[in-house]
Amino acid sequence: MAEAMRAHVAELLKGIDRYNPENLATLERYIAVQAMENAYDLEANLAVLKLYQFNPNYFQTTVTAQILLKALTNLPHTDLTLCKCLIEGVRLEEKPLTKIIELADLLESCQFKLFWRVLQEDPDIIVGIQGFEDSIRKFICHVVGITYQTIEKEHLAELLGGIPDAQTNQWISKYGWKIEENGQTVFVANQEENIKTKNITEKITFENVAQIMAR
Repeated sequence: MAEAMRAHVAELLKGIDRYNPENLATLERYIAVQAMENAYDLEANLAVLKLYQFNPNYFQTTVTAQILLKALTNLPHTDLTLCKCLIEGVRLEEKPLTKIIELADLLESCQFKLFWRVLQEDPDIIVGIQGFEDSIRKFICHVVGITYQTIEKEHLAELLGGIPDAQTNQWISKYGWKIEENGQTVFVANQEENIKTKNITEKITFENVAQIMAR
């Protein structure tokens, strides 16, 4: 259904009609479909927030929460920042938006174990957001992949939300990482090989030097 709605919504967002509040019902339904089917359309979601901005009486906290949670699933991209810029500060102080922003801050500061603990305090916040936890795990694996050379398997499991050993092995396999012979350490990458050198050439003419020497 998400793919079928995508083309229709794209037509709605063309030209001046994208600012027509009568389209909100369709756009809000599209966001619900994105949540249920693990689809994502940032442009449509931003359009909804823009309509809320122009028509504050139409503001829906539940829909906004879905938009922010879907933006989190697209980390490390800056979608959440774009969304927040279209929401009034006073709205962000409402529940559950405050909790979502707290979760976002923890993810962006790489406090992954604390993120899972805070999420467990209010697990209902992500009910209906299909694939949310695995999307966050993808982001965590991205961070691990660019940060670690090796990591203890137990520590990796904790970062991924305290998942069981079999599930940890699936993520290790997905990213092409290797479990070392001791069975406890995961080889992620040789970070030294990932460092790219760059030659910087500066051209200084005689005229430039002459001007400096003359001062």
